[in-house]
Amino acid sequence: MQNAVSTMANEIVRIMAGDVYGIWLYGSVVMDDFRPGWSDIDFAALTNGPVSESQAEQLVTLRQQMLEKEPGNPYYRSFEGVIANLDEYRGKTFRRLVYWGTGGQRVTDRYEPDVFSAFELAKYGKPVYGGNPWILPAPGREELVRAVREHYESIRKYAVQTNESLYSCGWLLDIARCIYTLRTGDVISKTRAGAWALEEHLFPEEEPLRKTVEIRQDPQAFRDRDDVKQWLKGLGPVVQQYADVLEAELRSASACG
Repeated sequence: MQNAVSTMANEIVRIMAGDVYGIWLYGSVVMDDFRPGWSDIDFAALTNGPVSESQAEQLVTLRQQMLEKEPGNPYYRSFEGVIANLDEYRGKTFRRLVYWGTGGQRVTDRYEPDVFSAFELAKYGKPVYGGNPWILPAPGREELVRAVREHYESIRKYAVQTNESLYSCGWLLDIARCIYTLRTGDVISKTRAGAWALEEHLFPEEEPLRKTVEIRQDPQAFRDRDDVKQWLKGLGPVVQQYADVLEAELRSASACG
């Protein structure tokens, strides 16, 4: 993976003609929780000058270009992040940036960093080019609590029913991590959050979370199992039970200010 990271960083720098302030990794790859088949390689690349139209056109398809050059490399498709001008990123107003996400990539003038990602980037981000420390502050507790509440609302809306995707059990890890954030004001990896929740006995029904942590540790071993697919499809009620616990934590956090 390190070779893929170095190659990708060098390609971004080449396309930007060296006009790059810094490139950072964050998320699971920095928190020692990267799992092929589940995790992404999250990054942020900030440039000194604006990203031109021609540069954006090259950058937006860079993941595909690298896969074509090295079809056997499993990591290039995992890169997700943003390539944007530093000053525009600071001001949250963009003329042009390149975004790579799970659902595809695009050149756009709109981008709103996820609060959890912004926190991870600020506190745990690892520079892979430029050697510069992260220069933007981490979101404060109020922002984290608001982000947890928004995530809770998404769980209530979208996780009533689940499907065969391994990400269905990921809702349980998300809930555990949200509770950890509410209690500590910090962010940890999903696997560690699941293990922590089991140690703390946060949920009345622990076996689904225990199984989820096992799947998270080796997703490829479970992906094509019919029994796992059936289990994943029926997780909706369990996710909502776990969300009940998160709801109580949010009420407690609100009461404490």
